[in-house]
Amino acid sequence: MVAQPDDRSCGPTCLQAVYRYFGREEPLEALIEEIPQLETGGTLAVQLGCHALRRGFSATIHTYNVQLFDPTWFRGTTTDLRERLAEQARVKPDDGRLGLATTKYLEFLELGGRVEHDMLEPALIHGILAQGLPILTGLSATYLYGHPREVPDEDRPDDIRGEPVGHFVVLSGHDPSTVSVTVADPWPDPEVPDQLHVRPLFRVIAAILLGVLTYDANLLVLRPR
Repeated sequence: MVAQPDDRSCGPTCLQAVYRYFGREEPLEALIEEIPQLETGGTLAVQLGCHALRRGFSATIHTYNVQLFDPTWFRGTTTDLRERLAEQARVKPDDGRLGLATTKYLEFLELGGRVEHDMLEPALIHGILAQGLPILTGLSATYLYGHPREVPDEDRPDDIRGEPVGHFVVLSGHDPSTVSVTVADPWPDPEVPDQLHVRPLFRVIAAILLGVLTYDANLLVLRPR
């Protein structure tokens, strides 16, 4: 994985790494241009999923963002996610982030993407990785690495004024014997030249769930068609 060129491009950088894993070369500059950033900076996993669907991949998002998806929508097979998302956006018109995310998820579903809400447990992570499929995940970098929170728009640490930071990484390997996973992180770290970190799986799972604070909390799994 190459290093992300700025503070806001972790999503496209991770997507490029997953594309490369599957043998598709995409210039990072083009991906950054094709996947628009949010007004607050960064991207949503569903935007990355839409890009992959248009490139001929299948895409599944395992979501734990209960700010956007109600858990009851995934009980049984009768719920129309598109209908529920649209109705929610209608009754919450003042939530700009929800409105944008809804628009992108409706697009994702229209393109053939799948949204699931499985229990986030070691077996799910191990099962996906055991198939040789990397996992692009949006999580809380603040919790994963124990870093200070950061002041929005300034990207500087401040344990008092700061807010939690969301981030994209790729889970690329696992070791069931030590209950750990390999995290490929696009953020440049001079102490980790290959940008690969081995982290306890339960800490990674907690960081993914805490990603709900930043509209992350998801796993994006791509498969070539």
